[in-house]
Parts: sequence; structure tokens; C-alpha cells
Amino acid sequence: MAIIQSSDQKLKKGKGELTITHLLTPKELTDKCEMFAKVTIPVGASLDIHSHIGNTETYYIIQGEGLYNDNGKDMKIGVGTTTFCADGEKHGIENIGNEDLIFIALIINS
Repeated sequence: MAIIQSSDQKLKKGKGELTITHLLTPKELTDKCEMFAKVTIPVGASLDIHSHIGNTETYYIIQGEGLYNDNGKDMKIGVGTTTFCADGEKHGIENIGNEDLIFIALIINS
């Protein structure tokens, strides 16, 4: 059994700055996955709408409330929600709550 040391990455890919805590390194992900991480979006911040080409992305919300954009359609989401962005589709998310929006993100290569 291996213990993985997580690493934080700050990003500005929308309003404000978000933190990505990488839970696995490229060594563990091999070529099957691009990312397995915890994402923290502060109040009022967002992750811009972006496309997935050659991979899919799943979010599992563990704290807060968000406005999730699924190919141009906005919907409110919260704790326990799972989203899925298929290969070739677009999505984005904004924190619309009064606490950090935290979710697990998994990007799987197609």
C-alpha cells in the first residue's frame, strides 16, 4: 500500500482563484486518467466553461452550492450531486453559496 502526498495548485480559470489538490500523481494515474483531485472554489469564484476533448470529467460535490453549466444550460447543484461531462461536451461551475464549494474531480481519458 502506498501513501500519496497530495499537492496543491492555484488556478485562475474564471472569476477569482481556485485550488486544486491533486490526490494522485501522474505515476498512479498512468495513461488512464488525467486527474483525480479535490477542487475548492471560494465564494463568488468560478471555473470557466471549458470543453473536454479526448476525456470525460465527473464532479462529486462534497460542500457548498454551485451553478453548474452543462453545455449552455445552468442548474443549481449542491452536496451529493454528481455531474458528468462527456467527451466532446462543455461545462463550467460557479460558487453561488456562502461557503467554499468543494468537489472531487475525476478526468478519465477516452
